[in-house]
Amino acid sequence: MLKPLLATAAIVALALPVTAQTVATRQVGTATLQNVPEIPADVRAAVQRYQNSRAAQFEDWLPDGSMLIATRFGATQQIHHVARPGGARTQITFADEPVADARVIPGSDRFVLTRDTGGDEWFQLYARGLTGTATQLTTPGTRNQSPVFSADGRMLAWAQATKGSAAYTIYATDPTAGGAPRALYRADGSVGPADIAPDKSRLIFVRSLSNREDQLFELNLANGQATRIAPNAAEAVYQGPRYLPGGTRIIAISDTGNDTRQLVEIDIATGAVTVVTPGLKWDVESFDLTKDGRVLAYAVNEDGFSRVVVQDRVTRRALPQPVVPKGVLTALKFSRDGRQLAIGLTSATSAGDVWSWDVTGAALTRWTTSELGDLDPARLAEPELIRFKSFDGLSVPAFVYRPKGIAPGTKTPVIIDIHGGPEAQTRPVWNYGAQYFSDVLKATVILPNVRGSDGYGRRYLNLDNAEKREDSVKDIGALLDWIGTQPGLDARRVAVYGQSYGGYMSLAVMTHYSDRLVGGVERYGISNWTTFLENTEAYRRDNRRAEYGDERDLKMQAVFAKISPMANIGRITKPMLVMQGANDPRVPQSESDQVVARLRQNGNETWYVLFADEGHGFLKKPNNDLRREVETLFLRKVFGGAK
Repeated sequence: MLKPLLATAAIVALALPVTAQTVATRQVGTATLQNVPEIPADVRAAVQRYQNSRAAQFEDWLPDGSMLIATRFGATQQIHHVARPGGARTQITFADEPVADARVIPGSDRFVLTRDTGGDEWFQLYARGLTGTATQLTTPGTRNQSPVFSADGRMLAWAQATKGSAAYTIYATDPTAGGAPRALYRADGSVGPADIAPDKSRLIFVRSLSNREDQLFELNLANGQATRIAPNAAEAVYQGPRYLPGGTRIIAISDTGNDTRQLVEIDIATGAVTVVTPGLKWDVESFDLTKDGRVLAYAVNEDGFSRVVVQDRVTRRALPQPVVPKGVLTALKFSRDGRQLAIGLTSATSAGDVWSWDVTGAALTRWTTSELGDLDPARLAEPELIRFKSFDGLSVPAFVYRPKGIAPGTKTPVIIDIHGGPEAQTRPVWNYGAQYFSDVLKATVILPNVRGSDGYGRRYLNLDNAEKREDSVKDIGALLDWIGTQPGLDARRVAVYGQSYGGYMSLAVMTHYSDRLVGGVERYGISNWTTFLENTEAYRRDNRRAEYGDERDLKMQAVFAKISPMANIGRITKPMLVMQGANDPRVPQSESDQVVARLRQNGNETWYVLFADEGHGFLKKPNNDLRREVETLFLRKVFGGAK
């Protein structure tokens, strides 16, 4: 239930300057809607067919070989226990807020879960068992992340940030005994522990300077001295570093010395690097090791699809390989005894499930079978991977969802859905939004991986940095050209759609190509680069400056003044739908408020939805249902009515 004070604050926060437009405002649950018509019953029914799908996400193994699974039976994702393959999902947590993740304390049947409030991302850590109540381990009002355990389960380390500060502190506690956490290390920048040495004398932590540069450190827990590993190494990303047996070497995913990310072993003393996966064309996206460090499993992101490999780490000899359904990896983790490998997968036609691979017996066993609700799998679209040439000859990949049952010669409307990040990648996961728009609106949905997207190497990732930001917008211009050449696509009915950085892209595309679009949808998008960087939470501000540019630099001030959507908003001449979470720490509500106000001042038709209990992304089912209903009405209108 939304507290009356919060509801009042949400309405006050929506107050906008007086404009020539009359703004019709109403409340639906925790959402304040402006200029949004009433939702017809047929739209609600259509949305529910797609919103009731349910996924199973592997969280961790318990000592007895059973699993913790995250799934939703109600409004939010909670933790469940699955005792055996095909067994019932027994719900363990019952919070109003969704659980972000859960990790088992080694050697026990207790676990530590992560949860925030209202999507504010000020995550707290809680310890609990399969029964009983949870004990909060962290300080309210702080952000706690990157929890890791010692091998004996007697030490938990994590990173903590506080409001208004860019500093992080690494804390530790004994989760089995309780007591006040102790501070291990403080840094003026983003750091997170990655692994604890078996004797608990040292830990590895990663300092993140940007989404394309990390630094590795080893912290001596006796004297608090941090020493950088490979201090002379070139700029690189390091993901998931952990100690190898003996404690003198570590293994990690990195693009050091390479365009793509590989598995590497690094000598802690010398910084010498040995590539474990030489010759790969694509990125290694995830890996895990058995406790003795002998068996290695890793996954390769091949043009968006995951391929799982199992091998002997020492000899590099391939072991029997699991043949898993074609899709995208969501989890990869060995059981404590090393005999079983949990594999989580999602695909374009599966919401997501969990399998286990018997390493010695070479058998794949399915643990969960998630539901698609009322959906008929035969009606679901399989995305087609296409590539188009951009303005400078760059080949840009995109996944295309085409509606089924379209009469020959019919031209469908088009939705261009641009991912966030920007260091992210659209992949063929369970995308019920694309499936819904394809089926219900009979629209072709195109999800491009414009320059700056992850998954295609370091060079591709850096093609939109700083002053090159609008080159990615030009990629969408090239996509509009491609749409115009396709006989089954209606180039006169194209809408742009995106969230977060994709929301910025939606606004920017509307300022450049409004004459070629019928409208735009943007959720919590960046509307002014300077105000965004000034107001995004302090703990992430420097990281974002490294990607987007520093608003304090005179040169970048000039760039931002030129490319910010707010500076060019007069070019938007078509309707816009804007949606926002009031608790968003990344792209604050002010970014949406100011763009809505200016669009209305210019006489542009603008719908606005503000959720009082959401942050950067809408995680509660009732809110997501309403979001999809509003999007449906808006897109129907700009496409010319129900089709």
